[in-house]
Parts: sequence; C-alpha cells; structure tokens
Amino acid sequence: MTRTATSTLLPAPTLPQANRHGINALAAAHLQVDIAPYPGMEEGDLIELFWNHCFADSRRITACKVGTATRLRVPESFIQDGAARVHYQVLHVGHGPARSAIAQVGVKTCYPGGLPSALSGDENQNLAPVGLPDTIRRHGVNSSQVRRGVPLTIEPYLNMAIGDAITLRWGDARLDLPPIQAESVGLPMQVWVPSVVIVEAGDDARLDVTYCILDRVGNNSRWAPVRTLKIAACVPQAPTRLARAASTYQPRQPGSPCEPG
Repeated sequence: MTRTATSTLLPAPTLPQANRHGINALAAAHLQVDIAPYPGMEEGDLIELFWNHCFADSRRITACKVGTATRLRVPESFIQDGAARVHYQVLHVGHGPARSAIAQVGVKTCYPGGLPSALSGDENQNLAPVGLPDTIRRHGVNSSQVRRGVPLTIEPYLNMAIGDAITLRWGDARLDLPPIQAESVGLPMQVWVPSVVIVEAGDDARLDVTYCILDRVGNNSRWAPVRTLKIAACVPQAPTRLARAASTYQPRQPGSPCEPG
C-alpha cells in the first residue's frame, strides 16, 4: 500500500486488514479504515471517508474520542477488484474541510479456482484433481517408482495469477511449489514428486493426493478433489555384485623392469 502525501494534507488513512499485496475477499467483506489523531482534533469534528472519491462512511468526534484513532467501515458493495484510492476529510467548526493524503491499495477478491461452495467443506470442486500417468492411476506407485519419484500435472484453473503459491499434499507430506510466474499463467503445471516426499508419506493402500492454492493477497482456494493411489513399500535396491577380488600377485608385462626370465 502506498500513500500520496504533501505538507498541507492530513496523514493518509491506514487499512489494518490489508497485507503488502492488497486486500483479499475475507477483508473486503468487513473492511475497516483507521484514521490517526490529527492536529487540532476537537469534539464535534466530522470525519468523512471516501473510497475512490465516493462517500463511504462518517463519524462525529465525541469528547471521549479526542486524541484517539477513529475506525470507519467501507461497504462491501463499494469494493471492486483493481486499484483503490482511499482518503478522508475533516469538517471542523469555523474552518474549511481539511483533506488527507490518499492511500492507494490493490484489491483482489476472486478466489483461485473460483468461489468454493459452502456445501463442499474444505474441497473446491471447481479445481481438477491432479493428473497422473494412466499406469499409475490404474496400478498405483510401485517400489521402483517410489525410489525414482512420480510425475503429475496440475491443470490451469479459474483466476490463475502471478504469485499464486501451490501446496501439494501427498498423504501426510507437503510439497510447496514455486510461485506462478507470468509465463506459466493459463498453462498446465508439470510437477515431479521426489522420492523423499513419497517415502516420508509411506506406503498406503489408499493414499490421497491433492493440492490447494494461496494467491498473493491471501485468498485460499481450499483443496482440490483428491486422487487416491496405492503406494508400494520402498524396497531397498539390491547392491551390485562386487567384482572378484584380484589376486595378490599380478605379474608384470614381459619386458618390465626386474621381471625374471
């Protein structure tokens, strides 16, 4: 969040629910704006809050509130995705309105994968289950694949955006993937699940594999529908047979120094 300030303006308002990337859907539902005490604050002052230059809320200062911060609310209907500009003005008896500097903040209320249904619990059925090779889907992961690792695919999803952070859940193990880059938006993600993750989760006749997405402002997709797999135990690879030990004495080639005869 950035603030535009000059020496003639009151301090910009602050948005306590905003993170460094902006406002998410949860914050937008009950968005609060804080206004710090200002010089000459008196009983009877009227503070008016503006969101994108539209009046949003106001508060009359009472005697017990002089010298304390004022908290105002922005109606949820005012909040749209994109950049927002927030300021306030103070109407002081006997003076013209004193205006504040502008606080600029980004808003992103769209969930990765779309809005989860309230009836689906922790699952977002808008997301596709992880994609796996047909042989693994049919027969599970064998011990050789446990040692090597397993490929899987995460399909593009609604509202895919730069900075999305995906966490893969393989049984009880977790794998955090690198944040989405601009060139990856709208494309399937190819993921290699390393052996260490598979071994950590252990062998299982019915192991659940899923993922969730957290975007840059903190909107959480919830979990994708699970893919259930059979995972074999990790059998240690048999050691290679050692070559037969060489004899103690190996004669030199003919003509070598000190070779008898």
